[in-house]
Amino acid sequence: MTIVARPAPDSKSQLRKTMGFWDVLLFNIATVVGPRWIAAAGHNGTSSISLWILAAVFFFVPGALVINELSSRFPEEGGLYVWAKEAFGPFHGFIAGWTYWIYTVFYFPGLLLASASMSAYIVGPHGATLSQNRSFQIEVSLALLIVAVSLNIIGLNIGKWLQNAGGVGTFLPLAILVALGAIIALHHKSVTQFTTHNMLPAWNWDTVNFWSQIAFAFAGLELVSAMSEEVRDPRRTLPRAVYAAGALTAFIYIAGTFAILALVPAADLDPQSGVFHAITIGSVALKIGFLGILAALLVTVGNAGGVGSTVAGIARVPFVVGIDRYLPAAFGKIHPRWKTPWVSILVQGSVSGAILLISQLNDTTRGAYQFLIDAAIILYFIPFLYMFAAIIKLRHRPDREEARAPNSHIILVPGGQPGVWISGGLGFLVILIGILVSLIPPGESASKLGFELKLLIGTLASILLGLILYWRGARTRATQS
Repeated sequence: MTIVARPAPDSKSQLRKTMGFWDVLLFNIATVVGPRWIAAAGHNGTSSISLWILAAVFFFVPGALVINELSSRFPEEGGLYVWAKEAFGPFHGFIAGWTYWIYTVFYFPGLLLASASMSAYIVGPHGATLSQNRSFQIEVSLALLIVAVSLNIIGLNIGKWLQNAGGVGTFLPLAILVALGAIIALHHKSVTQFTTHNMLPAWNWDTVNFWSQIAFAFAGLELVSAMSEEVRDPRRTLPRAVYAAGALTAFIYIAGTFAILALVPAADLDPQSGVFHAITIGSVALKIGFLGILAALLVTVGNAGGVGSTVAGIARVPFVVGIDRYLPAAFGKIHPRWKTPWVSILVQGSVSGAILLISQLNDTTRGAYQFLIDAAIILYFIPFLYMFAAIIKLRHRPDREEARAPNSHIILVPGGQPGVWISGGLGFLVILIGILVSLIPPGESASKLGFELKLLIGTLASILLGLILYWRGARTRATQS
């Protein structure tokens, strides 16, 4: 019989509980909030404001309710992977976990490119030109990736400070944007006219692809649940941090879109770095130009924290799958000194760096960025389909009824069985629509057919690779049995 190396059975028990409420809150902000989503919303126009509200009501709120119940019922390392496995079995758990992990190899390059574009504004007004320089984008992107991967391998007790700084560095520049937009609109004049009519959703083939980005911008609250066994008192800490981060996120997205359009016309906004173009214009108009440079410095730290938080959270999924032996056993190894899933983190960073370089071939910088975003959205939304279906499937399990006990710390979706159906059904429908509209090429795409082919081949190949690894792992488990 073949002997296969396995990680130590107590791998998860070696993890350190290092995260409290403020760590989780700032982790959520660093993970969810993104200046580029406000820039993309501004580029899409005034109709984005109603899309933010619709996404908050029909996706963000149901998602927060579902995440709070599942994370408090199953406070285990692995998050979405564990929830799908509990509801539908190991195969579906693997598919949810695999797509949730593999999406990052497309997401990280897109996040890194946007981060590099934003950091260019550190040099002041001339940053607009530098932000479109391909060499600059690649070099800064790789540097940010190396920093995030290194700190998270050294340990979450060190890496969490990058995430904390990321949460502060992400939120403060957007608060500056909101303040500048309000001052300019009140004391000077908004460059965009806001009316009830032009803020309603508009059907346009050139912008419909953006609709999925609205939902994607609200996603990420589930990520820290993948690290539940590294959070102190997770059943109490996680739900409180989810609600607090959710309220702050919804406010800053809606207020930020008003502000950016008050400062810059939609047609002049770059969907990656438009926030800093707007801050630069506003701060120069008010003769406080240093604010633009300060905001760029802060958001560079914020974006590094966003990369760090995603590396930290997502890497825990293949770590747990490796312990279950559906991925190579090396993924389930803990570093002997730093007590982190270092193999999972290192593989994730290496593949992301390779995808970053490949994505730059034969496309404009904006086209390459859009391909990465759409591929990431499709793969990322697959485990969300499982999550919203899981809350419905698990609604009759005995442990849900036990959660009604007076001393239970489990946070149930309100409204009983109808509440579960409404939250799960709404979230599932929004996610399904998001996947479909992601397949529609954006107006800026250099080649519609090339964009479609690259997107389909990239996503299908990613899923097929996961299936091959699952069947290999299943055979290994059968042999060992």
